[in-house]
Amino acid sequence: MRENEIEKYLVRRVRENGGFAPKWTSGERGVPDRIVILPNGKTVYVELKAPGKKPSPLQVKWFDRLEGLGHKCYLIDSKAGVDDFIHEVFVNGV
Repeated sequence: MRENEIEKYLVRRVRENGGFAPKWTSGERGVPDRIVILPNGKTVYVELKAPGKKPSPLQVKWFDRLEGLGHKCYLIDSKAGVDDFIHEVFVNGV
């Protein structure tokens, strides 16, 4: 499965649950792919990868920076991972 298929699935599933997931186009290299804006006033960050692919060192640095500031970041590499993410953030709450 390709990364863009997982990304489209994430965007659709977030929208179905009342949120939205715009692409993060900050101009900075290594930032997570999507900012997921939830209906409860929370925002989380998602990096998408093809199955089994690992984030680059720069992406890991961004995750560490964001998490150090108290933000939730997720690495997702499958449609099942998207479903787990949806359950965590929309059902369990972040």
